[in-house]
Amino acid sequence: MSLSKGQNSLSDKNERFSSAGFILAAIGSAAGLGNIWKFPYITGQYGGAAFFLLFIVCLLLVGLPVLLAELALGRAGRGSAASAMVKVGGHPIWGKMSIMFVIVPFVILSFYAIVGGWTLHYAVEAFSGSLFSNNDFAGQFASFSSGYAPLVWLLIVFAFTAVVVTLGVSNGIEKFNKILIPAKVILLLVLMINALMLPGASGGVSFFLNPDFSKLSIESALVALGHAFFSLSLGMGIMVTYGAYVDRRQSLGGAMLAVGGGDLIYAFIAGMIIFPTTFSFGINPAQGPSLVFIALPAAFSAMPFGAFFGGLFFVLLAVAALGSMVSLLEVPVAYVMERFRWSRVRSVIIVSVLCLMLGVPSALSMGLVPELKVGDKSFFDFVDFTASNIFLPLGGLLIVIFTGYYWKTAGEHANLKPFWFRVWLFGLRYVAPILMLLVFLHTSGIIKF
Repeated sequence: MSLSKGQNSLSDKNERFSSAGFILAAIGSAAGLGNIWKFPYITGQYGGAAFFLLFIVCLLLVGLPVLLAELALGRAGRGSAASAMVKVGGHPIWGKMSIMFVIVPFVILSFYAIVGGWTLHYAVEAFSGSLFSNNDFAGQFASFSSGYAPLVWLLIVFAFTAVVVTLGVSNGIEKFNKILIPAKVILLLVLMINALMLPGASGGVSFFLNPDFSKLSIESALVALGHAFFSLSLGMGIMVTYGAYVDRRQSLGGAMLAVGGGDLIYAFIAGMIIFPTTFSFGINPAQGPSLVFIALPAAFSAMPFGAFFGGLFFVLLAVAALGSMVSLLEVPVAYVMERFRWSRVRSVIIVSVLCLMLGVPSALSMGLVPELKVGDKSFFDFVDFTASNIFLPLGGLLIVIFTGYYWKTAGEHANLKPFWFRVWLFGLRYVAPILMLLVFLHTSGIIKF
């Protein structure tokens, strides 16, 4: 593929999703690592079934309306996430503010890829049996994360992601997700059936499906809202960028429901894997990020055919991570293609190298060079906190304010019937901004409950 300027620009008709391909790609982005790594432990921390119901409500009240806004904006603007607002008639100041939609996925990708590398490493270790050679799983994780191996795996997952994105929208991202989604469904179902057959699994099912509303709080509601927003890949330019590749005949309302439904089903099955497994082996599901890399290997080591099912579980995590990484990389790639008129190959190479340069200190700060800190946080935690807790909700606020108050033809491009348009607009104007502002104030640490 040539590196000539202007090749594979966003106006190229070959840079388009088919209807099914778009929905699969959007689900592949939304149903990522967060719903099987983060969702179970925050559900465990904030009350199980009651928190899951809160998550569903937040998905309906805020997640889906904002998802539709991003998709409509992308399709109407037919540009990168940084130019869409201006292209639909916004003042140039909107374009300056929306550059955050390029910066945020770039920053998130730099540390997300590290965790993706961990999952791939653990998949290999589980299938080989090395993961279960001793029962000191905390020591194994500490030894692995503090060495040079995470840098090697970081390069591997980045190289794979770059290849997929280099192939383009239809030949790369769409085809990848047509393989990824069915594979993910098979893995999820196999792991769920195995989990439900474990002795004592019914306790985990009850915890996940029988709500205890006394455990709810304002904090748990805000955490559920934040996760609903993050799990749909909102506020980071992904759905705006993907919207630019959607055919104008595609029903955005139908796509919104399909993506939201896919995200919800994925979260549900993830819960039906994690909670029966943790309860079966007496593991506390509320122990945080270490649940996946320390506690669950202990469970797999104790179950029949544990190396096989443990390997499948970490393959699932790796597949989920790669799906999200592809969508995260596409956002800044689309921007530099449009802004500098570079080819897709050149854009992918340059963006990937720069992102790797940011990812290396994050990886090193996890153990090899613990002195890499910003304040009292490791470089990894600082980058994660800044992108996820500050810029992500700010990006969401920008979307709802622009769509709800400034973009006069939003309803036309969303193609909603009058009643549903009024419901959508009310949500964008009066519900989403207030709730998202509260999420921002909470996640940034400005207010505490």
